[in-house]
Amino acid sequence: MKHVKIPQDRIGVLIGEGGETMREIEAEAEVRLDIDSENGSVAVETVGDPVRGLKGPEIVRAIGRGFPPEEALQLLQDDMILFDLVDIDAAARNTNDMKRKKGRLIGEGGRTRELMEELSGANVVIYGSTLGIIGTPPQVDAVRSAAEMLLDGAPHGAVYSFLEERHNEMKHQGMQYHRYPGSGEEQV
Repeated sequence: MKHVKIPQDRIGVLIGEGGETMREIEAEAEVRLDIDSENGSVAVETVGDPVRGLKGPEIVRAIGRGFPPEEALQLLQDDMILFDLVDIDAAARNTNDMKRKKGRLIGEGGRTRELMEELSGANVVIYGSTLGIIGTPPQVDAVRSAAEMLLDGAPHGAVYSFLEERHNEMKHQGMQYHRYPGSGEEQV
């Protein structure tokens, strides 16, 4: 049994309307969730396939870090889908610096976060003092690198160029290595 602590304001999202989301996670990940809404503690107990059960705590953590349940459940689709966090607070000197760095990651009107998502193919959420990423290892790596560049003060233009370069590399590799015989379409 694993214990995961999530913010108070994300408990409702984890449970869902009438417990719908919680039941879906329990069924899909083959786990049992015991949610303590007083302190935000969630006990995740595997009740079925142990491999699927390993993803249960990750799904709960992803929802706790701001992902919608349907994006968090993508972790079950494939063993190659990862959940990663970038700690913005660790890169900041104080509260004001933290707000500034978070603003750099979000960008004007959310454009930087959107571009990270579009060009990497990963799901990206900025919540509290973390940037959460759900995607394949190359996607997660691209977003993590871009976020670290921005946190280190790199100009947005340079980061966008880096993301476009990685996007083209992933696209090129996808066409080279993931063309399934007889399918007639490319898998990227």
